[in-house]
Amino acid sequence: MTTNDAIVVPELFIGYPKVAFGGYVAGLLAERSGARTVRVDFRGPVPVEVPVRIAETADGGVELGEAERPLAAARPAELSLDAPAAPTWDDAAAAAERFRAAPPTGVVDCFGCGLRAPDRGLRVHGTPVPDLGLVASAWTPSRAFADRDGLLPQRLVWGALDCPGHWAGRFLGTLRPGAVTAALTGTILRPVTTGEPYISYAWLLSESGRKHLMGAALATADGELCAVSEALWIDPRSTP
Repeated sequence: MTTNDAIVVPELFIGYPKVAFGGYVAGLLAERSGARTVRVDFRGPVPVEVPVRIAETADGGVELGEAERPLAAARPAELSLDAPAAPTWDDAAAAAERFRAAPPTGVVDCFGCGLRAPDRGLRVHGTPVPDLGLVASAWTPSRAFADRDGLLPQRLVWGALDCPGHWAGRFLGTLRPGAVTAALTGTILRPVTTGEPYISYAWLLSESGRKHLMGAALATADGELCAVSEALWIDPRSTP
């Protein structure tokens, strides 16, 4: 919700405990930006249930937090990413079921990938699809999140692009539990309708030290692309 020049992220939309879900925050800023493709850089944890300043910037972007030390900043961007073809619905459904039957280490009560009821979270639960080099999840966004036209709000479409990158890094690379999204660049190609079936999938692009770059996409059950993104994830610092 927006209050004058501040926003308050409801507690429903958490990623890690007491921290706003990065995909939701990115979606809020992307909505405010109005650009077709947006890059969001995260510089600190965004709290929930606390008013946080939001403002446009001189370069056509949007920042969240104090001007001297913003917590997140968005700007128009370009995204050159060749998404692989989506897996089949059956393969994605089997992958999601594997996640729910045996939750991976490090699963938290996240709005995006936590083990929540359908009206309390997105439930994007991806595991590897054999022989394809990607993780996937069959996904039907709940009508509980529909806008007046029955569509999933843009901020929640961005939410569905966030967690898949985490699980691609975990299953296909060396990403460690507790990693965070440092940057998310995304573009929405077509509306996403609540109550309809979709396929979420993600793949590993590169790794270097604590940095892990992933691609993610959202497609219809027939494989038509709806949204694509590229995300930089950072491992937590090692403790002495």
